[in-house]
Amino acid sequence: MIDFHTHTLLSDGVLLPAELLRRYEALGIKILAFADHVDHSNIDWVVPRLVEAVRKLGPHTKVKLIPACELTHIPLDDFKPLAAQARKLGARLVLGHGETVVEPVKPGTNRAAILAGVDILAHPGLIKDEDARLAKEKGVFLEISARAGHSLANGHVARAAEQTGARLVFSTDAHEPGDLCSLEKAGKVLRGAGLTSQAVKRIFLDEKKWVEGIIIRKVKQ
Repeated sequence: MIDFHTHTLLSDGVLLPAELLRRYEALGIKILAFADHVDHSNIDWVVPRLVEAVRKLGPHTKVKLIPACELTHIPLDDFKPLAAQARKLGARLVLGHGETVVEPVKPGTNRAAILAGVDILAHPGLIKDEDARLAKEKGVFLEISARAGHSLANGHVARAAEQTGARLVFSTDAHEPGDLCSLEKAGKVLRGAGLTSQAVKRIFLDEKKWVEGIIIRKVKQ
């Protein structure tokens, strides 16, 4: 089980990084990213705190921890500079808060985040096929979300990925204990999006290969 998208009380979650980690240890997670919401107002505070949390907690757990962030409701032109700033501050994974169907995200956010080179476009809602194709070209993953509301468009995202060849990841977008997922539940969410059992297995294998080949190597540097 890998979760690329979780939130702590450093943004709008309710758990400390240490408690979120402990709860996921009990579920048998292997890789966990702390990806709190950031914009201009807090990026220079939140990202270093998550980097420090990973540094302090890492030696005491078998879970591979990744300091990350989610660029949220920012002006379209600011995705690229803020993504660069996040990486400079130590984020090893940058998510873009996509055009979910349950929030008034500015139209064009999906494309702006993809062009900025985020790693994952979170809950991209009713993403256009041309943007899904762009995500494939840019190597940006599209998220299948377990979070209530955001998950309403999972079927559309899965179809767009199938049509365009864009790659998918599963994430919880967890904010509180009840949002955490086991591997079994993750599989059910993916199947519920209309994906076949073979497609689900492929997603899990792609996630593992991607993380072990890129993200974890970067964390060790």
